[in-house]
Amino acid sequence: MPLKVVIVGGVAAGPKVAAKIMRLNPEAEVTVLEQGKFLSYAGCGLPYYVSGMVREQKDLMSTAVGVVRDTAFFQKVKNVRVLNETEAIEIDRAQKRVRARRLGETADLWLPYDKLVLATGARPVFPPLPNVKLKNVFTLHGMHDAEAIKTLLAQAKARDVVIIGGGLIGVETTEALVHCGCRVTIVEMLPQILGMLDWEMARLVERHMESHGVKIMTDTQVTALEGDDRVCGVSTTRGSLPADMVILAIGVRPNVDLARAAHLALGPTGGIQVDDTLRTNDPNIYAVGDCVEGKNLQTGQPCYVPLGSTANKQGRVAAINICGGQDRFPGVLGSAVCKVFDFCVARTGLTEKSARQHGHEIITVVVPDFDRAHYMPGSQLIMLKLIVDAPTRKLMGAQAVGPGAGDKRMDVAAMAITAGMTVDQLAKADLCYAPPYATALDNIITAANVARNKLDGLVSGITAMEVKQRLDAKDDFVFLDVRSPAEHQQERLPHSVLIPLGALRSRLSELPKEKEIVAFCKVSLRGYEAAKILQGAGYTRVRVMDGGVVAWPFEKAG
Repeated sequence: MPLKVVIVGGVAAGPKVAAKIMRLNPEAEVTVLEQGKFLSYAGCGLPYYVSGMVREQKDLMSTAVGVVRDTAFFQKVKNVRVLNETEAIEIDRAQKRVRARRLGETADLWLPYDKLVLATGARPVFPPLPNVKLKNVFTLHGMHDAEAIKTLLAQAKARDVVIIGGGLIGVETTEALVHCGCRVTIVEMLPQILGMLDWEMARLVERHMESHGVKIMTDTQVTALEGDDRVCGVSTTRGSLPADMVILAIGVRPNVDLARAAHLALGPTGGIQVDDTLRTNDPNIYAVGDCVEGKNLQTGQPCYVPLGSTANKQGRVAAINICGGQDRFPGVLGSAVCKVFDFCVARTGLTEKSARQHGHEIITVVVPDFDRAHYMPGSQLIMLKLIVDAPTRKLMGAQAVGPGAGDKRMDVAAMAITAGMTVDQLAKADLCYAPPYATALDNIITAANVARNKLDGLVSGITAMEVKQRLDAKDDFVFLDVRSPAEHQQERLPHSVLIPLGALRSRLSELPKEKEIVAFCKVSLRGYEAAKILQGAGYTRVRVMDGGVVAWPFEKAG
């Protein structure tokens, strides 16, 4: 008898399971149930469809050669039976069958299975706010919302847009709306947007978005949506905002109704609990994608990190095991990247905050550098932050912000963390070099070397946040700018003293040896050189501000 597999969910993980099963076992009978109309579409591409960068809806549902992945495609090309607009209603574990119902029909279907896969995805969070169901309030969680948003934009009926939530969905949607001419405000209840980043890196993103006209209100709660039939405003703890459209981007929760009703085990994050083969507590039922609780590779703790990349990898693992193979999904680092106007924003591993919460004694470095040789056209700065466990010298996390190619540096960091590499090993990594693609010492290698210098006591660093706190407290120290006069004239940091690096040796008498000196420049390479000059001249209280002016996340003096 052929292997019978029923898959509930036909967007990302489900179709991956189906396609891989048919490659491994062409005689299998695979049926995919999808509650919605659209199959195997790229949900992560929806913001770019809204902006017009992706021109047609079908592009999000097509293969790389332009073939639309519809029911006919799956039947003819994959030999997979797909029932879209069909809801799975009940799992009968004892009889190993699924009850389903087609849209608009009253009669139920019973589908028998040998193996069942739940790929039911996630649902957007709707906050308990007054008037949250008004017209022109969307989530951008599916194609239906994307089409409605595009229609409003095309009719020029959405000039003022409020996005509630400053996570990945909210930030990616912002660029699409600004591109369409909207005035956009992000309201975030936490002290920063993009909680996947540490505060100072997130603040650099906020400042970049503000430079594109986006208003960002952090530490602000939404109390109600205003309007009678359609939304016209948003009430917050800091006043009322006009709004022709509201995007709810608070996040998603795993869609586990079917699993819960079947008494499948759920984990502490609310997702379906699976082992590393993607099996649930029922050995004949697997679960993959956004409905599943994950495991953090570094801490071993349960986590919920819904990403399309993870869903596809899990789908492959589940399919191999269903077909009798032995494959494992070990967990995730939470690697993520998004485009914010012309900034690449990426991260992997633990943040500084989470590393400290898990008891690590860490050092951090913030290093700006070019993503390719500075003399090459198109060369751009990228700000890297590394989080390093001091006792073991292992890389624990990394973040990248800036117009340069931060994604590939985070990919290198993710591999280094997975392999348990130290910053000493990372600094010797044999990465590719050619001026159009990288610098001779790639910026992630430079960052690793800065971390080594800190660990070895060759340099004492201080963060921009610590400097700001000391300036606000009016601490008595010298904030030494060693840039050129022209750079200092263009933009200055508050309460800084200018002595260009080339003049430092001849002007040492101007600097009191009894005071602490914090040196900096544009990226703090010259700041480091200044610190070595001062130490060589007998100054014992010298520190370098991480990242220099480029990494300063606060207002400048001019």
